[in-house]
Amino acid sequence: MPGAVGAADGRQRASAAFSLSCLSLVFSVTAFSSSYWCEGTRKVAKPFCKGQSKGERCIRFNSPEANSSNAVQYIWETGDDKFIDRKFHAGIWYSCEEIINGEGEKCRSFISLTQAADRGVLWLSIVAELLYIILLVTGVILMSVEMCYCSTVIDGLKLNAFSALLTVLAGLLGMVAHMMYTTVFQMTVNLGPEDWRPHTWDYGWSYSLAWTSFACCMAAAITTINKYTKTILEFKHKRQVLERSIRIECKFP
Repeated sequence: MPGAVGAADGRQRASAAFSLSCLSLVFSVTAFSSSYWCEGTRKVAKPFCKGQSKGERCIRFNSPEANSSNAVQYIWETGDDKFIDRKFHAGIWYSCEEIINGEGEKCRSFISLTQAADRGVLWLSIVAELLYIILLVTGVILMSVEMCYCSTVIDGLKLNAFSALLTVLAGLLGMVAHMMYTTVFQMTVNLGPEDWRPHTWDYGWSYSLAWTSFACCMAAAITTINKYTKTILEFKHKRQVLERSIRIECKFP
């Protein structure tokens, strides 16, 4: 009966670790491919109103004959009224800004916006993110093989140890990658091109998703290591009980 309870508990721990690893993988791939790691606004000058366009997003003239070159045209906007906040969002791969008085967004490579001195750190961050995802995929595969195809406990322990090691390494790589990107983005905010520097900014949902992926990865690693340790302790306990019973049988045949 205790053996059956231990086996059921081991299956539950394996299922929990597998689920957490899958969540971590989905979150990391989503965050890596998105461009909402950071969001904010840029203060840019309003364009002149063209044609029939009106509103607060362009500079209007007071003359009804605005299209006439002979008409004297006055601009009433002064100070902050001449500027407008343009929303933007940036990720590892590209940065996008909304088009004023139009639909859609204008995107450009985030790598081209970084300083030459910081570009190497950004590439290291990208490589670390890719390795993070690859190790997560490998760990998920090993966990699924352990759950579905392992016939002996020893083979299961070997796969469990490998998956625990890979998951821990993946978590460390993910943490380093996220921290390196954070450093690069802050440096780009301070030293990047004048036509990109944000007026206000904050971290977006992709950034939160990336750190949630790291938390799930470490939780899966802890669960896997815990399962491995508990299985080893159960083996040692069974071995001690067996040795004790053999010694008793030898004393009293």
